[in-house]
Amino acid sequence: MAAPAVARPTIAAKERGPGPARYSLPGTTGRVGHDKTKKASPSYSFGLKTGSIFVKSTTPGPCHLVSPSYTRRGKEGNPQYSLAGRHKDLAPFLTPSPNRYAAEKVPMLREKSSPAFSMGSRSLYRRADSTPAPSAYTLPKLLGDKITGKVSSAAYSMRARPKVGGFDEDLARTPAPCTYTKPESGRYMRAPPHYSMQGRQFMPGDSTMKPGPGQHCPEKVMITSRSAPCYSMGTKHSDYVCPLIIDVGDE
Repeated sequence: MAAPAVARPTIAAKERGPGPARYSLPGTTGRVGHDKTKKASPSYSFGLKTGSIFVKSTTPGPCHLVSPSYTRRGKEGNPQYSLAGRHKDLAPFLTPSPNRYAAEKVPMLREKSSPAFSMGSRSLYRRADSTPAPSAYTLPKLLGDKITGKVSSAAYSMRARPKVGGFDEDLARTPAPCTYTKPESGRYMRAPPHYSMQGRQFMPGDSTMKPGPGQHCPEKVMITSRSAPCYSMGTKHSDYVCPLIIDVGDE
């Protein structure tokens, strides 16, 4: 058998109505949906363009107006001229000066002259002409000891200087003067005083940070004077929180 339904109390916070933005007033313009409490102005509708009741005119429009200066004999009035571009000057014939002529280069037709020949390109060799030119032959060199048909002088080769058996060989192994270092003068003479560098010592004191004069704001101190009431913003409480009731009357 099903258990009976338990009647639960209705929470008023759940029953919410629409906000003010959900309500709108009727408009005051136009004819449809006009506010009944307001006076409506007369409204007019646009109809269709009806046909002309007059006879259709076939006269030309204002754009076809003929200027009064035109007659049956043509246009009358003062002469009118238009400005055109300036024409370029015609290039005159440039007559050459006397130094432009070279009479020595003109060939003398009836006088004797030396034969003149023109330089043409070199013709190709034939396959039979494969003889080398004189510059292809070279004579043997006369330097060195490998000449077969000539008497050569004595040849010597240069080699590196040996370290053993040479004139500069150090048999005693004695160190050079630059090998010895200069001793300090304090070892064999009266040594001067020596000082060491230490860290700087600071005076003991309070190392906390002190605020400067610009950090103080006396105008914000309201303890010694009367001030306006101040309010703070608290947290938003839930709508389902039950208010605290302390005084309960006897019923």
